[in-house]
Amino acid sequence: MTSRTTGPATTGGGAGAPRRRLRARAVALRTWLMSRLFVPLRKKRKAHLRYAAILDGQTVNLHAVLPPSAGLPDRAEIVLRRGRRRHHSEARVYEGPAGEILADAAVLLGAELGGAPVEAGRWKLRLRVHSGRRSRSLALLLLKPPVPYEGPTKPMAASPVSGARHRLGQSVTGNARVVSAAARPAVEVTKVHMTHAGITVDFRVLGTRVDEPWVEFVASKHRIEQTVGVIEPGGFRVDVPLDAMAPRRGRPQHWDVVLRDGSGQSMRLGRRLHDVRNPLRVFAMPSMAITPQGHPPLIVHPRYTPAGNLRVTCTRMPEAG
Repeated sequence: MTSRTTGPATTGGGAGAPRRRLRARAVALRTWLMSRLFVPLRKKRKAHLRYAAILDGQTVNLHAVLPPSAGLPDRAEIVLRRGRRRHHSEARVYEGPAGEILADAAVLLGAELGGAPVEAGRWKLRLRVHSGRRSRSLALLLLKPPVPYEGPTKPMAASPVSGARHRLGQSVTGNARVVSAAARPAVEVTKVHMTHAGITVDFRVLGTRVDEPWVEFVASKHRIEQTVGVIEPGGFRVDVPLDAMAPRRGRPQHWDVVLRDGSGQSMRLGRRLHDVRNPLRVFAMPSMAITPQGHPPLIVHPRYTPAGNLRVTCTRMPEAG
């Protein structure tokens, strides 16, 4: 095996404390303006969102009460707008138990899913209602942003298909909007194949392009370069080189998995596009006795670190000496 001299994978730092304090003050001021000024003036003329959330990372779920002046429309739709671009999605309107007029909608985001072809930026949300030949556009007031719920799962921070990030936001006047951002560059593990003869890892690259990629298995003072195969557009497969990963001593050897390419990119393989709060437990994989061809058997344990990175631990079988 050959190796290249390259630096370690790096990640960007977060925002500093002054920026967080400034953002918190801006949010507090906006909340005060909405509750004291804009909402009382507009609440009787606009639709009010009782529920709004993006739970799966790619579907906007809405439940709104319409103003009395809207009556019971024949039909309704959600309009997602940014500049001259518009996307229409059907909404259901009906009369509630207390006589109020309600609207429900689920807006799928992402052209690759057959949904709204949203790009990075802020997208306005409006409810358009139709009664006969007349139509009316209503702003959707979002008085309180979605609050994360407790439990074994949590809302997805990004689409599990594309990695694109979507969240609900508010304008200074309280109107709901969707804020979208492109996928962060990442290498997402899709499957780990384990047999008694070896391990194969399937993965896909999100948010960036790779030029002539290869995978490096990195442990203390050791670095093994491994070629990758293409299994689909953006999808790759690599065989874990267990024949070269056996520790020379009795101690376990921990191997991290890094994707590199000819442009100098360096990204850890891992699993991050999920909604579970305890990925170490949910995505746990068993250890297995594996016998690489022509080598003594090993105990191999692929697993994910607390940061979600893939790591392969190899230990010599006791009887192997």
